[in-house]
Amino acid sequence: MLTQYRKTVCLSLMSVDLPVSSVVETAATLYQKDRNRFHLLLSAPPVNILDSENINNLEQDDANSSNNTQQWWLEITPEQAIMTIQGNGRLSYRHFWQQGAYGRTRYWLPNESSQQNEPIRLHNFTRHLTLNGDPFPENLRIEYELWAGEVQLGSYILNLEIRH
Repeated sequence: MLTQYRKTVCLSLMSVDLPVSSVVETAATLYQKDRNRFHLLLSAPPVNILDSENINNLEQDDANSSNNTQQWWLEITPEQAIMTIQGNGRLSYRHFWQQGAYGRTRYWLPNESSQQNEPIRLHNFTRHLTLNGDPFPENLRIEYELWAGEVQLGSYILNLEIRH
């Protein structure tokens, strides 16, 4: 398995029909599993979470910030992509995309009890999935619709740039 460390990546998510957009630039490790199969591990930059206990104190020390780190894991092939986000009792999810197919999306919301929450289950339809770059991926673009039952929750574009 070939491993490439400390690749700079830019991950963006944009809604086509809602005022939603987000961009994250961070370092990642790229693992080549097979000729056209890759895993990408990202650590999301720390996010300051405001709640009732720290709303009046906007400064957080480094130890507290490090508790907000989430691990993002992408499994990428030319035909499909799977993204898993996990992190320290915060929002977690697993999203599956495959060109021209319906996929599953599961969200786990944090709770204050020790019991595990049941996931929120949604589905998506992947209109386009494009992976560019040879021999290593340089760009992944996924255009998809997100659905809850018969209700469409928007159309989205996920774009991943890997700088070599």
